[in-house]
Amino acid sequence: MRGFATGVTVAAADSGDGPAGTTMNSFTSVSLEPPLVLFCIGSGSRTWPVVRRAGCFAVSFLCAGQETLARRFAARGVDRFAGQEVATAVTGAPVLADAAGFVDCTLVDALELGDHRVVVGLVVAAGRLRDARPLVFAAGGYGSV
Repeated sequence: MRGFATGVTVAAADSGDGPAGTTMNSFTSVSLEPPLVLFCIGSGSRTWPVVRRAGCFAVSFLCAGQETLARRFAARGVDRFAGQEVATAVTGAPVLADAAGFVDCTLVDALELGDHRVVVGLVVAAGRLRDARPLVFAAGGYGSV
């Protein structure tokens, strides 16, 4: 799977105890009617329980040049939101203010498969925050198209 290029996103939620978020590249559109998206998250992730409790999440689309941000949200033991400007989506989920765009979702379902959960959300809001080339991940490294 290393050779398959994907966009890089940050999925985040806030269940009232502060935001949690994680970098991921397993994000995709599922349906246009109704508007559904999904992402896959490790079953042991610290972000997943926050998404579950909140019942909603936002996915921020990272831009070329935001590799440092992607690595921060993938790291363990750091305050991932430190120094980050964050906007609040319609659901209350955090959106990274300097991202290219976002989708804001209510949690529809989560299916445990192997060592991950497939999380499905209903899009309740979406926006483009700025024109920028996307950050992509392939073959163990970051780049852009």
